[in-house]
Amino acid sequence: MVQETNPRSDASPPNADRWAPQAWIHRPEQPLAGAAQGPLAGLRFAVKDNIDVAGWPTTAACPAFAYTPEAHAKAVQRLLDAGASLVGKTNLDQFACGLSGTRSPYGAVPNAINALYVSGGSSSGSAYAVATGQVDFALGTDTAGSGRVPAGLNNIVGLKPSRGLISARGVVPAAQSVDCVSIFATTVARAAEVLAVAMAHDPADPYARRLALADAPFPTSFRFGVPDTLSFMGDAAASTAFQQAVQRLQALGGEAVAIDYAPLAACADMLYGSALIAERYTAVRDFVDAHEEALIEPVRSIIASGRAPSAADLFAAQNRLAALAQQAAQLWQGIDLLVVPTAPTHYTIEAMQADPVALNRNLGAYTNFVNLLDYAALSVPASLRADGLPFGITLIGRCGSDWQLAELGQRFHHATGLPQGATGLPLPAMQPIAGLKAAPAPSVRVAVVGAHLSGMPLNSQLTERGATRVACTHTAAQYRLYALPNTTPPKPGLLRVHPGEGQAIEIEVWDMPLAHYGSFVALVPSPLCIGTLQLADGTHVQGFLCEPLALDGATDITHLGGWRAYIASLNPPQQAIA
Repeated sequence: MVQETNPRSDASPPNADRWAPQAWIHRPEQPLAGAAQGPLAGLRFAVKDNIDVAGWPTTAACPAFAYTPEAHAKAVQRLLDAGASLVGKTNLDQFACGLSGTRSPYGAVPNAINALYVSGGSSSGSAYAVATGQVDFALGTDTAGSGRVPAGLNNIVGLKPSRGLISARGVVPAAQSVDCVSIFATTVARAAEVLAVAMAHDPADPYARRLALADAPFPTSFRFGVPDTLSFMGDAAASTAFQQAVQRLQALGGEAVAIDYAPLAACADMLYGSALIAERYTAVRDFVDAHEEALIEPVRSIIASGRAPSAADLFAAQNRLAALAQQAAQLWQGIDLLVVPTAPTHYTIEAMQADPVALNRNLGAYTNFVNLLDYAALSVPASLRADGLPFGITLIGRCGSDWQLAELGQRFHHATGLPQGATGLPLPAMQPIAGLKAAPAPSVRVAVVGAHLSGMPLNSQLTERGATRVACTHTAAQYRLYALPNTTPPKPGLLRVHPGEGQAIEIEVWDMPLAHYGSFVALVPSPLCIGTLQLADGTHVQGFLCEPLALDGATDITHLGGWRAYIASLNPPQQAIA
């Protein structure tokens, strides 16, 4: 098992000399020290520069807007109180308006893996600082995907919590009713650790909520929705990477279910394509009305467009959104979570600057609807494509599913074997997810038909591996049972046959810890094997079968209905002498 590599060390990560300085807006020589003790003691973090830190300027990437707050944002204060030290404030798309990381007068933040490509935004600097190992975690904000897209494009984790879980007091609003403080880290466990500290109800935040989070993981066999129509903007490598991610989720026990993406897509379009844009303008209205020339394009045009809608237009948009939410709610009747590409493709900085509106919109194809519909989301790395660019997926769950997403997301992330961000460091060992009840150890159900039955000679191979009997039942009526010759101890062979040619055979079903299943299977001698058996109730389990060639010289004992009856027939009770 891979050991954690000193995650609380101040040592410089690889390639420190190549760090992009434009990732930072304010970075003092000395970090702001956290408490001497606490759950985050020894960790270093950064915050996006639309989040207040007392005594440090807040710019929202607009120098003319800058002010120096007297108090920390609530989330920052909680992290400092938990022992983390604050390194500095990071660059962003101006006023958190963008998903590219190129809309800042402080410079475009490059991708941590390939500097020719965009970092994603608006939380560009926070993602870059984490991916390059300059900090252990960072805060961003997420209104339309700003806490997820940069994570997906930089090979790191982006946790977008349920709305209102982390206080947004002390955060420059983008669209206040749907804004979220988000968390970047190189592992899911670290992001969850930070969430456990940062979350707290704050009555001074008008949109804060007391939420009861689900504390049990998704079912072992879970169903995940996948959009019935997917566009990767012509990027074949991204399409292939997503299909590989779906296959990995299936290997973890998931079943992919095609869902109607139309209501989600329509909802996503409303964020900028309806009167809801008025909330973007409202957030900074006083400043924009007085200093519109201080905004860069296309941020200026986007925010200024929020002046146009009337109150009636806004109510119409809200009603439309509510109707779409009702349609979207139906999707959850057959799935446990949604899975989408974090971003459908990856653009160079040059291409993004040449077409900043359309390409930026493309990056949000699978993110914009999440906060509008009150979902939780977690972006996790999925692969490094053939061209070396990172690809990520986003797990989306209902409000309050944050810990569930983290548990599954951690298992998925570690199954990829990817390094941490751009550091080259391997992933550490998986950690328990804060707030989630310990999941039961994974197990597999095995049907036994002969010498492994209770009281039989080989039953100890089950019990010494911690297996427990869960059922005495029968197979479906499609099997024949044979006593195999020359086996010690005597063993039967179970063979599946065509319908009408067999009958139900007595079996036992045992539940075995998955960790010991491999050593059990290794004990199965030829011509026996482990395959899939159908039970009388139609379900399927793993169980003993035999190769057809093994039946040469075997005795058909199907008519006895099971191995116990056969053993009993070899030693019939003697008649009492009158």
